[in-house]
Amino acid sequence: MTPLPRYLTAALALSLMATSAQADSTENSLITAFSTITSLEDGWEPMEFPKIDRHSRYQLTDDDGEQVVMASTDNSASGLIARVSVEPGDSLILRWRWKVSNVYEQGNARRKEGDDYPARIYVAFEFEPDEAGFFERAKRKTVEVVFGEELPGNALNYIWANRLPVGEIVANPFTDTTMMVAVNSGVTNTGEWVTVERDIVADYRKAFDREPPKLVGVAIMSDSDNTGASATAWYGDVSLVKPD
Repeated sequence: MTPLPRYLTAALALSLMATSAQADSTENSLITAFSTITSLEDGWEPMEFPKIDRHSRYQLTDDDGEQVVMASTDNSASGLIARVSVEPGDSLILRWRWKVSNVYEQGNARRKEGDDYPARIYVAFEFEPDEAGFFERAKRKTVEVVFGEELPGNALNYIWANRLPVGEIVANPFTDTTMMVAVNSGVTNTGEWVTVERDIVADYRKAFDREPPKLVGVAIMSDSDNTGASATAWYGDVSLVKPD
């Protein structure tokens, strides 16, 4: 048997290591893996917004032999959320892989009319009333009474941005309780699977300059309601893991 060239042996070893790490993270994840479910109702539920009637579409599909979620957005917005209740501790690792068909020409994370992304991961934290002012608490109470559910507090949004440089963090143009973190940007890697890993605790400290409260939800979301654009995105397993 002819031995494999060294570069092929190294590539195979790295591939096996990555597959093993992905399997371990899926097995230990606090979130239900898309690759293991039979319905999007298994551990996930719709995340919709007041006054937005056009919703993005999500469905299970096969991509190269693995079950993933395909999202289609066309002048629409909605997501899928996994409800959790997790104390972050010193470190909390979020891993996922995604692919997008395109970015938005009019997308701009700094402007309301550009606040759309072909793919984002939305991480919601418990509301901290002691950190909020009187008017913020009163506004939230009114919304909760009208819509009948408790609202989360601060949030991190990991985005596939159009022009915001990778690694940059900016406040959402609609609210400074949500911080946008660019983990991919522009057309580079569109049409390709990209794997991302983030330490939520470290990102929260950097974004909000304090320790994170309890984590209450992780969502996927593809939206285009502000730009009127359209895109397709694919989401592989999203895992949430507490390091040993």
